[in-house]
Amino acid sequence: MAGPSTSPPGPQPTSQPPGGPATRGRPGGVLQKMGKGQIAHVVAVGSGKGGVGKSATTALLAAELRRRGLSVGLLDADVTGPSVPKLFGLAGPLLDKGEGIEPKSTPSGIPVVSSQFLVEDEQAPVIWRGPLVTRLIMQFFGGVNWNKLDYLLIDMPPGTSDVPLTVFQTIPIDGMVFVFTPQELAGMIVKKAMNMARDLHVPLLGAVENMSFLNCPHCGERILPFGESGVDAIAREYGVPVLGKLPLDPALSAAADHGTIGDYQSDAVRALGEAFLAAVAAQTSSAVTTL
Repeated sequence: MAGPSTSPPGPQPTSQPPGGPATRGRPGGVLQKMGKGQIAHVVAVGSGKGGVGKSATTALLAAELRRRGLSVGLLDADVTGPSVPKLFGLAGPLLDKGEGIEPKSTPSGIPVVSSQFLVEDEQAPVIWRGPLVTRLIMQFFGGVNWNKLDYLLIDMPPGTSDVPLTVFQTIPIDGMVFVFTPQELAGMIVKKAMNMARDLHVPLLGAVENMSFLNCPHCGERILPFGESGVDAIAREYGVPVLGKLPLDPALSAAADHGTIGDYQSDAVRALGEAFLAAVAAQTSSAVTTL
């Protein structure tokens, strides 16, 4: 059996985004910010650790914003653990016709790029070192034909290492949303990500608690499978709003498995969308006032 390849088939990362109208600034070094072009708001979604539903929350938020008539793109920056294509039922490859990379599109019209589109087998690992991963993320931002967007959501890689650091330093992020679960351990780890963003002057837009509760299918009683909620205390500590508390829902799990997460709707997701838009508006107003 052949060993794993370090260079998956499909478009390969280059040292800088390809030319053409999609390129928004060519980074001469890792500390140079790229321009936003026709993208109004760039928002990162992070967690500090995996397994808390960060990618699903990002996908739900993107779908909810699209239902509200907004133009939304989704950049899957979790290069070594991409989940977004599976959630939306998308497959590669990505195409570059010389004018920039063409993203895949969900049925509702959300353009998506992901490292998952670069491998033929969805179970094949992407075994790349940090510098190559960061160059790919930069190419996904600056070398893709995103066209005009109200929002570009970035599904961030977990952790506080060189990859998220480069994202913060090269992509003009307007704010960041943090996703975690009720367990004290998840709260401890997400604070590391929040502190990193704050230290790098990335505005904290708010917090989302995923798997916050479970509604009994028989009697409707609210059950707390992972203990009491901790999102309100963390939000107060960092001076940010609670954007939502998402429940454990078997229907959501089924939609994710079937690639139809874009069709999933709930009161909690609608409330998340409303709170997110309010947080972005407040941050935008604050930035204008500061200027």
